This record gives sequence, C-alpha cells and structure tokens, in this order.
Amino acid sequence: MLIVGNYLADGQESMLRFARMLLVGLRARGVAAEIVVPGRWFGRRRQGMTGAGRWLAYLDKFLLFPWMLRRRVRTLGAGSVVHIADHSNAVYAPAARSAGHPVVVTCHDLGAVRAALGEDTDCRVTRMGKVLQRWITRSLGQADVIACDSSATQRDVERLIRQPGGGSVYTALVLLGLNGPYGRVDQGEARGRLVAAGVEGFDPDAPFVLNVGSNLSRKNRDGAMRIFARVKSRWPGGRLVFAGDGLTPEERALAAKLGIADRVTEWVKPTDAVLEALYNRAACLLFPSKFEGFGWPAVEAQACGCPVLCSDAGSLPEVVETSAFVRHFEDEEAFAGEILRLIENEAAREAWREKGACNAERFQADVMIEKYCRLYDALRGVPAGRQVEAAGARG
Repeated sequence: MLIVGNYLADGQESMLRFARMLLVGLRARGVAAEIVVPGRWFGRRRQGMTGAGRWLAYLDKFLLFPWMLRRRVRTLGAGSVVHIADHSNAVYAPAARSAGHPVVVTCHDLGAVRAALGEDTDCRVTRMGKVLQRWITRSLGQADVIACDSSATQRDVERLIRQPGGGSVYTALVLLGLNGPYGRVDQGEARGRLVAAGVEGFDPDAPFVLNVGSNLSRKNRDGAMRIFARVKSRWPGGRLVFAGDGLTPEERALAAKLGIADRVTEWVKPTDAVLEALYNRAACLLFPSKFEGFGWPAVEAQACGCPVLCSDAGSLPEVVETSAFVRHFEDEEAFAGEILRLIENEAAREAWREKGACNAERFQADVMIEKYCRLYDALRGVPAGRQVEAAGARG
C-alpha cells in the first residue's frame, strides 16, 4: 500500500490525522504500507503560505511531486494499490496510476468544488482556487474508486464527478473511524489534565460549553457566540470554550459586542489528551456548522460522554442519527433553549450521554480499516479495466 498524504506546510491537521490512521491501522494488520508526501523544496525558501510562499509551494506540490510519484509507483510490486488520502490531492491520480496500479481516492467533502461551481457551501474560493477545484474535479474522475466519508458526500460525488469519457464514477461508502483513543475518564483525572495544561483565564471548576474546530467561516463560530449570548444571563457561571484554531480579530470583536468576551476561552491546538479532558468536562458540544463533510468532533464528544448539539448540515444527520440535538444552524433560539435544558436537567444530560455513547460505537477505527482492506483486496491483482467490477463499487 502506498498512501499519498498532504503537503505538511498546508497545515491540514484532519487530513494528516486520516493518513496516519490508515498507516497505523494497515501496519497493525500486517500490511506493508508507507506514506509519501510532497517535500518542501522550493517552499522552504519563503515562510508562510501566502504571496510568494504559496506559489513556491505550488511548484513543490504540482511540478516536482507528480514527477517523484511517477518514479515511486514504478517501483511498487504487483498487487500494490495507491491510496490518495485526501480528494484535494486528486490531481496526483494520473501520476499514481501511471504504472497500472489501481488508485483509490478518499473524498471527505466537495464543499470547495461545489462553491467553485456557484453552489452555497459557505466555502470561500478565490479565482485561482476555482481553477484548482476544476482540476481536482477532472482528476477525481480518473480514480478507480472514490471512497466517500458519508452518504451526503457520496451523493455529491455521483452528481458532480464524471470519468474522462463522461461516464459515471465508481464510489464506495466508508465512514470514518475515531482518530484517537477518545473515551470517558474520571472527572478528577480530566480536571488534572486541564490544570496541568494551563490556559490563561480558564477556571477548571467553572461549567462550560465547548466548540471544537477551525476558524473557517463554515464552522460558524459567530453562531456559537450568538447562541451562548442568549443563555449568559440564565447561566451566570457558564463559559464558552473554543478548542482548535485561535479566534480571529473579527470573532474577538463580535464576542466583545455581544458582551461575552470575559466569558470566552481560547484553547489553541490542544493535545488529544487535553481535548479528551475538555469533552469529559463540558456541559455539551455546541457544533452549529454550516457545512460538514463528516464532523469528527461530534463523534469524539459522544465517545467521551459529552452531549452533542449540532446542525443538520451536510453529513451530520447521518453521523449522529437520533443521538444528538439537531437543528438548522440558523435556529439559534432552539440551540440556546437546549443548552439551558441540559444545564438544568441532569436526566436530559444523561439521556443524551447514553444515546451518544451507543452511536459512537459505530465509528471504531478498526471497522474503517477493515472496510478499506476489503476494498484494496478486491482491487489488488485484478486485470486493468476490471478493478471496479471486482471491488463491487457503485457506479
């Protein structure tokens, strides 16, 4: 197995985690697997991914790496499979299949592709970004099988992606597994981790609502702040904790405008152990995203016994089913009402905890790896042109 990962300087943490999950899971099953990623050759001449740094990174990713990938796949033995772990790297598909090995691409979402086509996914795409998304769209059609994280993504792929000759692409549904050993821990242990990590302004004994993710617009941190502002007067000691990227200046200004700045904590890039502790101590996960390809935080929270309040965007209804409080992201009053119900009603909290724990069992990493292994085995060693038929993928 050759896994094609992401350019490290892009900082796409979730995609890096997914590639590592594949590598660790496959090796645990005795599969000879390795990851190859674009090196930072030209990119090291300029720090950052804006301006000249971005263009130098493009040379690394789109000029040098495809050439190196072609050389690497020619050394693979018979029966090898190439797995491009992130659909945004589908542009490597022609190089990946240049030696005749079957190619699997995992598609996590088509938010940027849809935005480039004029659809509303709350993903911002620049003029150059639209060119890149068209390239990605064409390249996805060259994969033997496109594995999709959710049924919502699978429907988007089958609607928007075509093979080079115009035919339907072949897809397989493989839900993601948990990307870390998240679970319930003793409350004292969780508190100790948070005290040891030490973030300025964080009171380990104060109750809080948790939001996890990046500061991308589609994550709707603005909405989370407005929802919290609705409950602040009825929850005097409560706080709102953002874990992941730091807040933007605009988000901090909104917090000040809403009168909640003194009750907002930023926990930037927490470790897995700290994040697990936050899930265990939180009153709930507030996740009013405007678009999701999967939604790892919802499952992580449930595995830790944290009630989940999320939007009905993208894949989230499929991921949580009936195990979470689900509303449209604009229904901020409903989210606020449920937060108040949770903090005032232990029975309601326990009901969501139990439903969430049962749901999280569906997303074991071993289950995901097993499904991918079956897909690889079906593709491996099959004559060219018959891989999809062998895999039983949908077209």
